[in-house]
Amino acid sequence: MGAAASPLGHHLAMAGHSHSANIKFRKDRVDSKRARAFSKLARMITVAAKLGGGDPHANPRLRLAVEKARVLNMPKDNIERAIKKGAGGGDAANFEEIVYEGYAPCGVAVMLDILTDNRNRTAPEVRKLFERGGGNLAAGGSVAYMFERKALFTVDPATEWSEDRLMELALEAGAEDLIREGETFVVHGKPGDFVDIKEALEGAEVPLADASVGPVPGQTVEIDDIEDARKVIKLLDALEEHDDVQSVSANYVLTEEVTAALAEEP
Repeated sequence: MGAAASPLGHHLAMAGHSHSANIKFRKDRVDSKRARAFSKLARMITVAAKLGGGDPHANPRLRLAVEKARVLNMPKDNIERAIKKGAGGGDAANFEEIVYEGYAPCGVAVMLDILTDNRNRTAPEVRKLFERGGGNLAAGGSVAYMFERKALFTVDPATEWSEDRLMELALEAGAEDLIREGETFVVHGKPGDFVDIKEALEGAEVPLADASVGPVPGQTVEIDDIEDARKVIKLLDALEEHDDVQSVSANYVLTEEVTAALAEEP
């Protein structure tokens, strides 16, 4: 990737924005997506509690979901209600996790983490979203090889921390790298180190805009045309909005010129 491009390759449905330079021009839309994000987080927490019990300390999957919810400022009552619903059995639906793979316009590879109680409903709905957006749903394994799962922590763009100080702190916390993406810093680490890295960053009062475990692309597709960029982002946004889609990851890169032009749009 050249110096003239800034990475725009990781949409996160739970956060309502991507781990990338487009955080800046989409930041004002986060609040409108917060209710949907909380609903998806509640489902994630409920399923985790149902599968492994309601104690986050004894259930790593639940602890990860709860920690993510806290970073996104999900109300404590909502978190506790979701845990209780899952741990108590009751009417908690039988959800299953599925990973869908596909392509957006311009050959952009897309990975979707799905949590559904009816795959026979979800699959055709997701396929239709791809087709309407100029892409296509692909067979399993078609694009997965281009991604690697990482613990990801997006530092609030308003932070006063310098890149050097953040890098030093991140490495001391056990992270693998600090990536500058546009005006935003993203800490990368191993999925198993998620909690330790998060606690170290928060202990140092580093403001986080998002925290998650998800696929990070090792190969990227550069987009230097604003119309192509709009098409890709429109499809990924539509996928994010689907209730069963927990996260959306993609391997596109926008040039600085395209990123700047998008930043000027409402």
